[in-house]
This record gives sequence, structure tokens and C-alpha cells, in this order.
Amino acid sequence: MRIALCQLVSSPRKAENLEAARLAIQGARSRGADVALLPEVFMAYIGPRDPVTAAEVAEPVDGPFVAGLAAEARAQRLYVGCGIWEKAPGERARAFNTAVLLGPDGGLLLRYRKTHLYDAFGYRESDRIVPGDEAPGVARTPLGAFGLLVCYELRFPELARMVALAGADVLSLPAAWVAGALKEYHWTTLLAARAIENTIFVAGADQAGNVFVGRSRLVDPMGVTLAEGGEDPGVIVGDVDLERVTRVREKLPTLRHRRGDLYATREASAIR
Repeated sequence: MRIALCQLVSSPRKAENLEAARLAIQGARSRGADVALLPEVFMAYIGPRDPVTAAEVAEPVDGPFVAGLAAEARAQRLYVGCGIWEKAPGERARAFNTAVLLGPDGGLLLRYRKTHLYDAFGYRESDRIVPGDEAPGVARTPLGAFGLLVCYELRFPELARMVALAGADVLSLPAAWVAGALKEYHWTTLLAARAIENTIFVAGADQAGNVFVGRSRLVDPMGVTLAEGGEDPGVIVGDVDLERVTRVREKLPTLRHRRGDLYATREASAIR
């Protein structure tokens, strides 16, 4: 399978972003991709000091933005993943930070609401985002099994491990990774770490421009970078051979060597 990482610059205007997404999906298809992965909350850029609230730009998952993505997924016969602002009931200012995966028929295969929020490095994502309360899931397709996490959640190995144990071949990660001291190093290191420790492919599609680092990357189960972007927008493609997962796990059976009985006991003891 060929995965396209659509590293795009988000605008405050949803119509512009939907058109940019459509063009990127078309570009992915022209380069032979089977999957197009767009960044986190690509629906609309809200700067750190912008007065616009997430609730103002948010839509339901069956709203016009996702419907536009679904129409392009159908037109190009591609799987499409993207991050959106999803309306949260009863919220006047905040919204869910949600990632969706659409099938080549435009159907919704997977929806995941970001559960771990970026209240770090002086930023408070919780001022804008309502955390999800459901564990990540896996969508099984003719291409393989896909899991979804979102950006900051790359820093929580438990989440990636849940996705791997649920049978994912590819962890898809829409991101808007904010620039900062050592942040670019963290991004590239953690993408490789999550791939190696779970012996799966990891695909991270990051926003470019504004306050974000770019550097979208596709990593294989041994931590080898198969495709990588720079700081500029573009469509980066890489090929995934799912038999690689089987071959790597034969010589590196870390998932099989897990001692879940010990981990659960130790964690419970620490909490007490």
C-alpha cells in the first residue's frame, strides 16, 4: 500500500482548507497512493491568541467539512484520514479534537476524539478542547488495519500499545506539532520509538507553516524512515509492505514477550 502524508498549511477559513484538502487528496491519487492522511484540526487554524473559539468553527462529524472530504475520497477511491474540530454538546467555547478515517466509498470507518490534551510547554489545549473518553480503536480494511491517535498522544506509549495490541498494522497520527526548543527532535524520535516498540508502521502527517514544524514522516517497524517532509507544505508518499510487520516480529517478538500480569499489578500498586 502507498500512504500519502499531506503536509498542509491550515487557514482560519474552512472553505479554503477544504479546497486544499481536496487538491491534496487528488495529488495523492496522482502519485498512486491508497491512503491520504491530513493533519490534526486541519478544518481551521486558530492561533494561540485568536479570539475565535473552537466551538464557533466546529461541526458535527456528518457536517459539511467531513462531507466534502468524503466526496473527494469517493471521487478518488482513496482512504482519507483528517483531524477536525467536532462540536461538543453543551459547550459554548470548546470542541472535541477529533480524527476521522474515511473509506474509499466515503463512509466513516473510524472516529477518535483526542483524550490526552496538550497542557504543556506553556500552552493549555484544555481551554479549547474537551477531552474524549473513549479508548482508541482499529479499523480493519482490505489494505490492512489502521489505528488513530492525535499529535501530543505520541508522548503516551500506552495509547500506541493499545492500538498495536488491538491488531493495527499502521498507526495514523494527524498532528499539529508546535515548534519549540527540542520539539522537532522529540517529534522525529517519538515517531520512531512508537514504531519500534510496537513493531508497526507509524504515519505522522503534520501541519506546516504558522507555528508548526512540518517534518511529516512514515516509519517502518524497525524504525526506518520510509518517507519524510521538510518544513514546506507538500504531499509526501511512502510504500508500506505489511509482510514487513510479520518479518520484524519473527526476529523481534516484543509484543509476545510482554508480561501483562506484572504491568497491571505494578501500576495498581503505584496508584495506591
